[in-house]
Amino acid sequence: MSGVRRVAMLSLHTSPLEQPGRGDAGGMNVYVRSTALELARVGIDVEIFTRAAGEGRPSREVLGDGVVVHHLEAGPRKRIPKESLPGLTGTFADAITDAAHLLADGHFDVLHSHYWVSGTVGLTLSRQMNLPLVHSMHTMAKVKDLRMKSLGTPEPAERIAGEQDIVTGAARLIANTSTEAAELVSLYGASVDRIDVVAPGVDLSTFHPGDRRAARAALGFPLKQFHVVFAGRIQKLKGPQVLVAAAEELRRRRPDIPFTVSILGSGSGSEALALQPLIDDAELTEDIRLYPPVTATNLAQWFRSADAVVMPSFSESFGLVALEAQACGTPVIAANVGGLPQAISDGRSGLLVDGHSASGWADALERLYDDMRLRESLGRGAATHALAFGWQRTALLTAQSYRTAVERFSPATAG
Repeated sequence: MSGVRRVAMLSLHTSPLEQPGRGDAGGMNVYVRSTALELARVGIDVEIFTRAAGEGRPSREVLGDGVVVHHLEAGPRKRIPKESLPGLTGTFADAITDAAHLLADGHFDVLHSHYWVSGTVGLTLSRQMNLPLVHSMHTMAKVKDLRMKSLGTPEPAERIAGEQDIVTGAARLIANTSTEAAELVSLYGASVDRIDVVAPGVDLSTFHPGDRRAARAALGFPLKQFHVVFAGRIQKLKGPQVLVAAAEELRRRRPDIPFTVSILGSGSGSEALALQPLIDDAELTEDIRLYPPVTATNLAQWFRSADAVVMPSFSESFGLVALEAQACGTPVIAANVGGLPQAISDGRSGLLVDGHSASGWADALERLYDDMRLRESLGRGAATHALAFGWQRTALLTAQSYRTAVERFSPATAG
């Protein structure tokens, strides 16, 4: 695309090469990796800068044609709580500056940061390099606080201040949905004319409908079992505890339903949730099983084996899992929050649930079990709905955001 040939993508929070569902890795990892690869296919080279967080990984890895990942020395070479990352932003910015000098010409046309800690680094580099900054929030502190008042401590003031600085100083803000765009305006005072709405995509070559019978056989689940799948980080924000409570309520009211719940994921730093004790207390040890995160190919198999994929999140900027599950032809039962109402089509590709009460979620599960015709109809609608989302479209719209940022940027407006 004219005017934009190379972008520096910043992801201090987590490496795009990490396994989603493990630690702090999740949808954002998929987003960064997939968008970068598609940007390269439309002619924009991407250099992704992240923090070296483990031994044995080279400092430079080629992700694909036109996409390179740099693992920079910034803090200890181990995973650290994301709450500690703000203290590494200065070191990370210096490491990026040093690494840029080693490139062919050390030149970028635009910076693109993901999550707020990367955004604060982006503001520094924008001033130093005289480049426009495009920022994707992914999640926002004020939104999280509004939706999780009863579930944890408020987000730190440092994060809220950092996000406010990013909203003020970034050349463009990319929102996943119109809901997120409205939250940027109402909660942070963002200018509407600096926001671009760009929906994430789904890898349709990996996530697509398949033989449910074969998927069940491969994973060892009987055909007549009502199989429910949750995939994501094991933390209160994602709501797996809501699913456990709903399963307990469903077992109480409908002991005739032969259900199995499979939960795929792992804890996430200080926000990790001890789920097994909740399962044991509910006396559902035989009905709810915990599994580690799996690769995308295997995850698609799990989705195909499911009668429903459940997302009882308290906050989601979009919800890639919902899109991936639908692409496999599986209905999604999702919380009516954030971007989830735009990720699924209520009554056509899945069901939206208001609130997080055990009874409300048990109602949705019971309805889907009892009505096989509805389940099959939603499955067909889910596969069709997902076809409207593709990473190529995401990349093209992101590239347009870059182009607008470059065209409107001037040193006087930097920072």
